[in-house]
Amino acid sequence: MKKALSIMLIALIALSSVFANGASESSGKTEVYFLNFKPEIADVYTNVVEPAFEAAYPQYDLKVVTAASNQYQTTLRSELEKAAPPVIFQVNGPVGVQENVNTVAPLQDTDYYSLLADKSMALTLEGNVVGVPYAVEGYGIIYNDAIMRKYFALPDKAVSISSAEEITNFETLKAVVEDMSKHLDELGIQGVFASTSFMPGSEWRWTTHLVNPALWAEFGDLATAQAAKEFQFTASENFKNIFDLYLNNSITAKGMVGARADADSMAEFALGQVAMVQNGNWAAAQILGTAGNTVADEDIKFLPLYMGLDGEENYGICVGTENYLAFNKNASPEALEGADVFLTWLFSSDEGKAIVTNDLMFITPFSSFSADEVPDDPLARQVNIWMNKDGITSVPWVFNGIPSEQWKADFAQAMLEYINGNYTWDQVTKVAQDAWAREAELAGR
Repeated sequence: MKKALSIMLIALIALSSVFANGASESSGKTEVYFLNFKPEIADVYTNVVEPAFEAAYPQYDLKVVTAASNQYQTTLRSELEKAAPPVIFQVNGPVGVQENVNTVAPLQDTDYYSLLADKSMALTLEGNVVGVPYAVEGYGIIYNDAIMRKYFALPDKAVSISSAEEITNFETLKAVVEDMSKHLDELGIQGVFASTSFMPGSEWRWTTHLVNPALWAEFGDLATAQAAKEFQFTASENFKNIFDLYLNNSITAKGMVGARADADSMAEFALGQVAMVQNGNWAAAQILGTAGNTVADEDIKFLPLYMGLDGEENYGICVGTENYLAFNKNASPEALEGADVFLTWLFSSDEGKAIVTNDLMFITPFSSFSADEVPDDPLARQVNIWMNKDGITSVPWVFNGIPSEQWKADFAQAMLEYINGNYTWDQVTKVAQDAWAREAELAGR
């Protein structure tokens, strides 16, 4: 009996070791486990990327798992504790590196890193490259130009401008939006803006993206934000300007926003129920993939997040990245090699680049892509247009300097209390200030 138990124990230990090292004894393949950050493209990874890579490299078993929206870091912590943890995972800027300081592997000798055109874009830790960006993105207010043209053709419109392109500041945006709300039936829409979604997991559009221009106005650049011990929220009233505009001219009443997800907002836009929605170029797949989509490609356009900041007539949409891929230094050498092979194939082979451009719809920072190898979707084209407008400065992604996810959670809860009439805006501002100071101290700033 003891001998049999010993044999079984040895077998279990050996099997555990095989899985921990990313190899399957039954298949003879090395598993490459990638924990994906983006739910909106999960199907592409599963149905397109996995079979294509495995056909090109049959010695590998690519496993892509997608974390639920706004649950990535929680999911990652859980998955890293398992016997077969991810070998590729995402870190969201310098804060993400610090959250995974004991896991990220050096990448400077990988083929994947060698593809990066601007090496200064990489994240470093103690002299090692530990995060390589894989997508450059832009976001702002997405609008349906067909609806906007219909509004500007109204004989009794309250503004003097004649196109959405002439909106260059908050004052004009507010005038247009509030007048559109008086003509909903004539425009055939149920609200100017899509739902200001606050279902758990959907608050990121406000706590990360909408606050970014306010962070930029206060700190000026990412490095200053990353070092900041305090956030005075000097542009608090500006933030409130646009946030109230969303809430007061939405398809969804304030009391219902807690039951709306960002996917609901995108569906409302795609189905022509609203004229505007805040989101980024990654949302093109959601819009174009919505059953019954009524918005023509040529009518999907961007406006910047105008909120009354000084000089905003010269500001463009927010452009940058928080999408960095890291390797798990605790993975086996075989799995780490497979991770490098996979990402190099995805971002440099003809087949991989076609998937990146046409299916994943990434605007990449890699030298392996030519100028004409960009996604053929309307929002990617809009990002390129806004990045190259004369006299216009893109707003950089300063939100990567937010000290923690807890700050975002506290800020979101305060905003929801404001929406529900339980907080004044001054109370929201104080929560943002106090939570920043606390989280910055915890982060060692």
